[in-house]
Amino acid sequence: MTAVATEPATEPTPKKPLRRKVAESNNQLFRASPLNYLVLVITFFLSVFPLYWMLVMASRTNDEIVQIPPVFTPGGHLGEHVQTLFDNPDVMFAKALMNSFIVAGTITAFVVIFSGLAGFAFAKLRFRGSNALISIVVLTMMVPVQLGTVPLYMMMDWFGIQGTLPTVILPYLASGFGVFLMRQYASQAVPDELIEAARVDGASTIRIFWSVVLPALRPAAAILGLFTFMTYWNDFLWPYVALSPEHPTVQVALSRLSSGYYTDQSLVMAGTLMATLPLLAVIVLFGRQLISGIMDGAVKS
Repeated sequence: MTAVATEPATEPTPKKPLRRKVAESNNQLFRASPLNYLVLVITFFLSVFPLYWMLVMASRTNDEIVQIPPVFTPGGHLGEHVQTLFDNPDVMFAKALMNSFIVAGTITAFVVIFSGLAGFAFAKLRFRGSNALISIVVLTMMVPVQLGTVPLYMMMDWFGIQGTLPTVILPYLASGFGVFLMRQYASQAVPDELIEAARVDGASTIRIFWSVVLPALRPAAAILGLFTFMTYWNDFLWPYVALSPEHPTVQVALSRLSSGYYTDQSLVMAGTLMATLPLLAVIVLFGRQLISGIMDGAVKS
């Protein structure tokens, strides 16, 4: 008998655990290069520098603002300029801030509610003419706002509310963009099975919207509310045309500061700074919902 030579058994190479492989691949995927850091630093600087320069100009005198070379550090006149701003009877800046809060806050609340209801109806309810109606809603987004200034002015005068705050609130309680946004989000975020289960349990349509649909629409509602508040806080044309001098908004008050034969640039920058702080506060409060809504939409797409 001939002996058959057998090769020595080779030991299997140890394999890395799956969790370690996933961690290493994630580290390689999300590892930032020096170019990424450079782009982030430049973007951060370009975003923050206008706000910082506004603070510098608001805290300096007019003579210091026009110095060559310019001064890049804040001064000590910010409190004085803010006090002068609020004490100016022609500007009525405190009342303008309050009016802007009322206008922007009221419009934002109604736009979110009405857009959520309409978006839910277009996305989940079946009725005749829904496609035609949503097409008309989208077409309204293509009409420039300036084209409606004269008809709106005549309509508000016919209602007898010309010059008051309802004049700038009533025309914007519904938004075509808001309806379209909430419809698209509701069609993806709210399963049909969930609505059918709520109907089997005996819930009405309003109860389904309030208890089932609205919580699912919270990220989109936060985004819509943020954009709506910023839009109508910064709105100038329609409040300037429609409101009386006794009921200014913050943008109209700022325009009064820059009008006349002499413009106090430091006072204008102080007013601009005071008008920007509420927007920064809103962005900080709703920033997490904004990011979660964007990420949620990116994952679903």
